[in-house]
Amino acid sequence: MSTTEMAPSGAHNRLEHFPITFFATTMGLGGFTLALRAAAKPMGLGPLPYQGMFAFTAVVFVLIAAFYLAKAVKYPQAVKDEWHHPIRLAFFPTIAVSLLLLAIIAMSVSHALALTLWIVGTLLQGTLTLSVVTNWIGTRSFLHGQLNPAWFIPAVGNVIVPVAGAQLGFTEISWLFFSAGMIFWLILLTLVFNRLVFHDPMPGKLQPTLVIMVAPPAVAFIAWLRLTGEAVTPGAVIGHGVDPFAHILLSLAYVFAALVAVQIPRILRLPFAMSFWALSFPLAALTIATFLHGEYAHSIAHERLGMVFLVALTVLIVGLVWRTILGILRAEICEPE
Repeated sequence: MSTTEMAPSGAHNRLEHFPITFFATTMGLGGFTLALRAAAKPMGLGPLPYQGMFAFTAVVFVLIAAFYLAKAVKYPQAVKDEWHHPIRLAFFPTIAVSLLLLAIIAMSVSHALALTLWIVGTLLQGTLTLSVVTNWIGTRSFLHGQLNPAWFIPAVGNVIVPVAGAQLGFTEISWLFFSAGMIFWLILLTLVFNRLVFHDPMPGKLQPTLVIMVAPPAVAFIAWLRLTGEAVTPGAVIGHGVDPFAHILLSLAYVFAALVAVQIPRILRLPFAMSFWALSFPLAALTIATFLHGEYAHSIAHERLGMVFLVALTVLIVGLVWRTILGILRAEICEPE
C-alpha cells in the first residue's frame, strides 16, 4: 500500500488550502514583540524578551512564507482563487505588514536589516494597496455581506510605514503612506458601520475581525508621534509631547476598544478559526500606543494601563499559539471551506 493510499482523504491537499490568513499570525507576533519592547523601560523587562520574540517571529514568518510560496508554485489556481475571494483578498497585505513590523523591531538590532525589510515591505504594501483598492472599485461587484473589518488591513498597513520610515529618514514617503492610510480608514469606517448596523450579522468566523477596528487609530497615534514628535523629549508636558490630534487618535482607539470589548465573551465562545488571530495585533497596537503616551506625557496612569494590556496580550498570544498548534495537529486548519 502506497503512502498516498494510507493518507486520510484530502490530506495530501492541505498545502492547497494553506490560507493567506496565516500571515495574520506574524502580525500578531510582531505586534507582541513591539509591545514587549515598549514595556521594557516601564516594566524593567530588559532586551531579552523582545529579542527572543523577534527571532521567533522571524522564523514563523519565514516558515509561513515558504509554505505559501510552495502553494503558489504547486497550486497557482488556489492562490488566484484567494485573490479573487471577496474576504481573503484583504488579507494579502498582511505579508507587507509583517515585513514592516519586522523592520521596526530590527531597528534596535541592525540598521541595514531594518532598512532592507522596510524598503521591501513598503514597496509591497504600496503595490498591494493599489491592487486591492483597484479590485474593490473595478469591474467586480461586492455584496454588503462581504464587507467586514478585515478590509481595514490595507489601510492599517499604510499607516505602519511611517513608524520606521520617519526614523530611517524617508519623511515624504512616510507622509504619503500615512495620508493614504488615514483617508482609506475614514472611508472604510463609514462603510463597515453601515454594514454592521443595517445588514445581517457577520458569520461566526468573521466575528473576531471586529477587533481590527481598534488598530487604525492606535497605529496612527504611534505613526503621528514618529512623524511629528521625534524631536520632543519623552516625558514632556501633555500638549507638547502629545498634541491634540494625537490625543484624539488614542482616545478613538480606546473608544473602539470599549465597543469591541463587550463582544469578546461572545466571540471567544465561537469555534476556533485562523481569524481569531485578528484579536492579537489590535490589542498589541493599543498596548504600544498606551506605553508610548505614558512615556511622552509622563503619565503613570497610562504606564499602568499599558501593563494591564500587556498581561492580557500575553495571555491571548499564548492561547492563540497553543490553539493554532492544536488545530494543525487535529487537521482543523488548511481544510476546504
